[in-house]
Amino acid sequence: MKAQIITSLSTSFKQKLNKMRRVFNILFASLLLSSCIFSDNRAPVIDLSRNSVIKQTPPNSHIVKPGETLYAIAWRYGLDYKNLAKANGIGSDYSIFVGQTLYLKSQTNLSSKSTSLSDSPNTYSSSTSTNRSTKTIATLSQSVSRKETISSSRSSVSNSRSEKKSFIKKPVTISKSPSGVLQWHWPSKGRVITNFSKKNVKNRGIDILGKKGDSVLAAASGTVVYAGSGLRAYGKLIIIKHNDTYLSAYAHNDRIRVKEGQKVKAGQHIADIGSSGSRADQAKLHFEIRRNGQPINPLALLPKRKT
Repeated sequence: MKAQIITSLSTSFKQKLNKMRRVFNILFASLLLSSCIFSDNRAPVIDLSRNSVIKQTPPNSHIVKPGETLYAIAWRYGLDYKNLAKANGIGSDYSIFVGQTLYLKSQTNLSSKSTSLSDSPNTYSSSTSTNRSTKTIATLSQSVSRKETISSSRSSVSNSRSEKKSFIKKPVTISKSPSGVLQWHWPSKGRVITNFSKKNVKNRGIDILGKKGDSVLAAASGTVVYAGSGLRAYGKLIIIKHNDTYLSAYAHNDRIRVKEGQKVKAGQHIADIGSSGSRADQAKLHFEIRRNGQPINPLALLPKRKT
């Protein structure tokens, strides 16, 4: 009888002990979880899904490197080259020099507010232009000291121009085009394999399928303001200025057949199609059009093809 009582008490004690252990484990796990939640050293959460878009914030400034032009720098950061020039005290010749610091931050806000990413050309109201001018003046007043630094840098660079002549970017002189409507033409004969997208930063233009060595044609008359391979993700790139509003770009070329400052006509052979960039196994032309620094859908301006 005593043995049964002892056994019963022992079993009851073990059950209580197991319950206490479970409660202790739950409390311990809760403490660990709360310490992770309130800790300052959290691991970053990144959406790596296929359709996710990582928005890149432009830096506050950019230091000019050999081979760069103001147009190419503005294109890289999605800015209007005219506003970028004004904010940095650059004249109408848009001449820059190696080592010069260009300030971008205020221009990013100005460009995004003053120009929309619509698919078809629009006429901007005078109030928009007034706001843009007011913001530009404010930016200029805030960067007086910066321009003084730039001026002193220019004087030091001018003293050594004879030694660094090959590294200084010569300005591209462009005559103002008439106010007439631009006549757009297809830059190549292939079919469109990637469409324009406002949301995806990688699809700010269209991809046109082709064969390596096929001709790349100027989409409209203008002046070449950049020809080189200094912009990442564009390969060998050509940028053409058509007037004060529109620029067009032709990327991933195999061979560039024009030079900076050269005037070209619509339909002129300016490059050969290549196969650089993403999907490098496929020869294609990446084509973009920018209006006042902002990308627009090229299909809204290009003539419709016969089906």
